[in-house]
Amino acid sequence: METLDFDAISDLQIFHDTSNNTMLKEADTINHPYWPRNLSIPNYVANNRSMSEILIFLFSVSGILLLATWSLTGRKVSGRSLSGGRRLALCWFTVCGFIHGVIEGWFSLYYTIIPEDQSFLSQLWKEYSKGDSRYAIADNFTVSMETVTACLWGPFSIWIVVAFLYNHSYRFVLQLIVSLGQLYGAVLYFFTEHRDGYIHSEYGHPIYFWFYFVFMNVLWIVIPFILIADSWCQLSACQSMFDKATFKGKSKRS
Repeated sequence: METLDFDAISDLQIFHDTSNNTMLKEADTINHPYWPRNLSIPNYVANNRSMSEILIFLFSVSGILLLATWSLTGRKVSGRSLSGGRRLALCWFTVCGFIHGVIEGWFSLYYTIIPEDQSFLSQLWKEYSKGDSRYAIADNFTVSMETVTACLWGPFSIWIVVAFLYNHSYRFVLQLIVSLGQLYGAVLYFFTEHRDGYIHSEYGHPIYFWFYFVFMNVLWIVIPFILIADSWCQLSACQSMFDKATFKGKSKRS
């Protein structure tokens, strides 16, 4: 008859208890939904607003601004009507003014308390942080980038709309400056996360990674690139006309 190895059983029991205690400690420590899972956010308070409420608010306000701007830009400017493409560009800048100035402005002001704050815009950022947890931990790059974006590109975006509505001569210069700034910020945003190995999101998640992190930010690469090309063409055409006029003036004098 075999004898039981009580020492081995005791060791197994100790190992089992230790493993359970470790798992419990880890479960107690991880009190948030963000990645990487070992992030320490001790002051985190879960949202009491659902994802659908937050997204409905964001897209509803953006939709209202789009419709209002489309209607406003339908009137004639300096005796002529704006093209459909130009009106869409102004709709874009209006929404940018709202997102940069209000939403990103909120982050730049309150990034230190967002994990624990239950204000609606703080909850919006906590929801978005599921796609990029750098916002939940006040990462230096995101704080710096969003502060610059809120202070410069927010007001400048609204200025662009006004400049086109009143046909100011510097309107395409403003469009070029803001679009370059947006493109540069978006490229740095993606590249810094690529360098980190996409650790701040659940890689491949259809909503948090592909929709929040990729889609909602790649817009600030694609659209600004198109507007930079548009500004390039417009400003080049103006310079060409100026050069021709200058050449003709010199020819007449000679």
